[in-house]
This record gives sequence, C-alpha cells and structure tokens, in this order.
Amino acid sequence: MPFTGLDIIIPVLVILVLLVLFTGIKTVGQGYNYTVERFGRYTKTLTPGLNLIIPFIDRIGAKMNMMEQVLDVPTQEVITRDNAIVAVDGVAFFQVLNAPQAAYQITNLQNAILNLTMTNIRSVMGSMDLDELLSNRDTINDRLLRIVDEAASPWGIKMTRVEIKDINPPANLVDSMARQMMAERTKRAQILEAEGLKQAQVLEAEGRKEAAFRDAEARERSAEAEARATQVVSEAIAKGDVQALNYFVALKYTEAMAKIGSANNSKVVLLPIEAASLIGSLGGIGAIAQEVFRNEGTAGAQRQAARPPVVRPDQG
Repeated sequence: MPFTGLDIIIPVLVILVLLVLFTGIKTVGQGYNYTVERFGRYTKTLTPGLNLIIPFIDRIGAKMNMMEQVLDVPTQEVITRDNAIVAVDGVAFFQVLNAPQAAYQITNLQNAILNLTMTNIRSVMGSMDLDELLSNRDTINDRLLRIVDEAASPWGIKMTRVEIKDINPPANLVDSMARQMMAERTKRAQILEAEGLKQAQVLEAEGRKEAAFRDAEARERSAEAEARATQVVSEAIAKGDVQALNYFVALKYTEAMAKIGSANNSKVVLLPIEAASLIGSLGGIGAIAQEVFRNEGTAGAQRQAARPPVVRPDQG
C-alpha cells in the first residue's frame, strides 16, 4: 500500500505539537525562582514545581537563587580615628526575597553587595578608635548589618548577618599594646600593694592606740587603788591604829626586797638592813591578820545568834 502525503504530514504535525508543548513546560527547582519575559518585558515569576509558559512568546529571564547565600569580604586596610592602620576582613550573609527586584534593579548583585559591605566597613570602623574596634566587635557588626541592609533593601535583598572575622593591627602596634597592658597591670599591682600596706599600718596604729589606752586605764586603776590604800592607811593612822601603819610599811618593804632580788645584774646585795625590822614588820602583818580573823569570827557568831531557831516538823 503506497504512502500518501497526508500520511507523512500527520505524524510530523503530531511531533511538532509535542515539541511545542514540551517547550512551554518549565520545571523550577526548590530554592529558585525564574522570571518570565514576554517580548523582553517581565510578566511573572515561576515558583518551584511544574509551570507552563507560552512557547516562542514567553521566555525565562533570570534564574534567581532564593536560598541564603554567603559572601566573603576580602581583607582591606582601614584607618581608624586615632590614625591606626588595621587589616580587616569579614563575611556577609544575604537572601533574595524579591526575585524581580534582584534581577532588574541591580546588575551583578553579588558584586554590588560586596562593594557596599566593604565601603561601609571602612566608614564604620574608620569612625572609631583602635581600642573600640578591638573591644566592641558586636557593636560594629550590628551597625554594619543595619546600614547594609537598609542600602540593599531596594534590590529585594535581606542582609541576615554581617560579621567581622579578623582585625589585625601592625606588629609594632601590637608590641606597643602589649607594653601598655604590662604597664597597666604593674600599676594595678603597685596600687594593691600600697593599699595593703596602708591598711596594715592603719591596723597597727589602731592596735597601738588601743594598747596605749588600756595601759593608761590600767595605770589609772592602779593609781586609784594605791591612792585608796594610802587613804585607808592614813585614816587608820589618824584613828591611832599602829598595826595598819606597820602593815603598810611591811608591804612596801617586802615589795622593795622582791624587786632587788629579781634584778638580772644583782648577784650579792649588801645593804644595811636590820633583821629585827623585817621581823617586826612581818609580825605587824601577822597581828593585823589575827585581828581581822578575830573580828570576822566575832561577827559570824553574832549573825548566827541573831538568827531565829529552826523548828523541825517532827518536833512540832
């Protein structure tokens, strides 16, 4: 059976239709958005999954990565406010939120974000002193994130993080900082040592003051006791009590002998001392003691006699 022209045209038409349909089917991967252009003008955005476009009229414009991306910021030199030159590098994280804006509002998006970040690093860190740069890195990161995010928002970009990785001062500046740190630590140690010495001296002075006060109080009490004893003896003498006078003389005599005998440089003591005087003094002391005990016994007997008789229950 011979083939006619219709038999050939129909399969060709079927194949062409299938090719056209296949051309209009677009599959978008997860994490990406495609822009669609019709005659060069943006019309819509294709989201992840299976999408249809008009073949030969619509075409894919830009394939935008919607996942969070990282961008290394190369090392650059920054002059601080106190004229210190430091080498700084960092890292920036960003995410495309609006695919048409990121595709049509800026050319070479990553290069634009990189230059914007580097410029603001020089601006922010150049307005600070070196000590502030080394101690306030979190503050620098927050300022950079806020400034860069605000500048990149018209491009449909969200800056999620801007971090300063390393701040490297020159070697001579590092040596100067080390010497400054050692001097500061030495100063603190000297201050603490001086404070401790001052506190010790204050405590020692307070101790001497307290000891002097107590010594003065003890001497005052001793003087008062001595004056009281002298007054008692004087009153006894005024009343004609010779034994009290003998007791007072014997006491002073005995104390003087004890001091002479306890001296370190006294081996032999030769003094014109009469033994009878010492015996008489001791005898006076004994007589006074007997008189005291006799008076105490008499007073006790009188108190015992003055008490009422005790009646026992069995004698009632």
